[in-house]
Amino acid sequence: MHLRAALPETYLAALQGLFGDRLHLGEAMRLQHGASESHFEAILPDAVVFARSTEEVVELVKLCGAHDIPLIPFGAGTSIEGNTTPVRGGVTLDLSEMDAILSINPGDLDCTVQAGVRREELNAALRHMGLFFPIDPGANATIGGMAATRASGTNAVRYGTMREAVLSLRVVTPDGRDIRTSRRARKSAAGYDLTRLMIGSEGTLGVITEITLRLQGIPEAISAAVCSFETLAGAVETVVQTIQLGVPIARVEILDDVQMRAVNRWSKLDYPELTTLFFEFHGTEGAVKEQAETVADLAAANGGGEFQWSNLPEERSKLWAARHQAYYAAVGLRKGAVGWPTDVCVPISRLAECIAETKMDLEAASIPAPILGHVGDGNFHVIFVLDPDSREEAAEAERLNRRLVERALAMDGTCTGEHGIGIGKQDWLVAELGGAVDTMRLIKQAIDPHNLFNPGKIFAS
Repeated sequence: MHLRAALPETYLAALQGLFGDRLHLGEAMRLQHGASESHFEAILPDAVVFARSTEEVVELVKLCGAHDIPLIPFGAGTSIEGNTTPVRGGVTLDLSEMDAILSINPGDLDCTVQAGVRREELNAALRHMGLFFPIDPGANATIGGMAATRASGTNAVRYGTMREAVLSLRVVTPDGRDIRTSRRARKSAAGYDLTRLMIGSEGTLGVITEITLRLQGIPEAISAAVCSFETLAGAVETVVQTIQLGVPIARVEILDDVQMRAVNRWSKLDYPELTTLFFEFHGTEGAVKEQAETVADLAAANGGGEFQWSNLPEERSKLWAARHQAYYAAVGLRKGAVGWPTDVCVPISRLAECIAETKMDLEAASIPAPILGHVGDGNFHVIFVLDPDSREEAAEAERLNRRLVERALAMDGTCTGEHGIGIGKQDWLVAELGGAVDTMRLIKQAIDPHNLFNPGKIFAS
């Protein structure tokens, strides 16, 4: 665990004046904001502050700029690739107390929220209006963090990612300006698309303080199902054929046999410990019935068993809760273990090949490593379950991860479908995009010439 030198007294005094008792210097709070649920070593920030308004963020940014202090935006701390690790010290800006839902516009199917609003809280507020926000990365993340990391999740196959869900952002730039990237119109040809530039920038270009989001109407009918398969190939082929036929499925998740064993143990379930698909269908009663029948026929032809249906809300909630807890279930396979999650995404036509070759690698490994993922858009994850004190296991996970990413890139895929780059995949970003990374560096240098906003992320310098 890396500690840091103390901040200048004049800077601390100014912080105290700005934030009062919302300035924290204690080790416990700093550790909470410097550690990760993943395998990365903790690095503590020098201080943590909790902002409650955009105006406070502006003042903090100006103060950091005047004293050359790094600033790391922080939401719920649920990112995977060390995206909020303060690798160069500085101040972590926790936005969780900026949690107001500012407006909901049912007629326009949009809303505006502060960055600290959690996705579950937003959906609870929308439910009585017959609306919902569909982006579901699993964790109860903040909306600001989801925008900053271009979050995706279980609903992406039908509803897209944060890239499609965000209409406009309010952002504080490294020079202390408070800007809005767009208006609420559904489309615009007005200048550079600053909204998309900020989405996925991982806090390196600006602090997102408000987000205007597209919403969806709650479907008339929702039905979920679980289907086990004799082979991994049969499950993946079912997904590929479903997408190629244009079935508008809302969710389709894969959990291999290792992951299903973990889920059964963790969530006290009794599903067959075989590769399994979790489905969800949205639409009218007739449309849902038609979608389900089509997918059930495809599954049967690919060695799938009977569908176990979950039509009641409480049944669906239990099913998806088990899926969302899959990471903790995987880590629970070994007492005292830590998880190293990784992900890739490939064109849907290469998905079966990519997963099959990855599974062969993992079956020959000495460490547990379940496969799961949002395979409807070609994205899947591997969770390496490691002894934290074993250098040999860490080296093996590194080797397996390297083979996975190289395989995905060889198939014209990406090194990360949704986790982002952070500190964990910087070299792979260069391998994937080459000279385009130099253009990213130029953008970073132009917007943040002193490299104070979340330095050391996406690329090292």
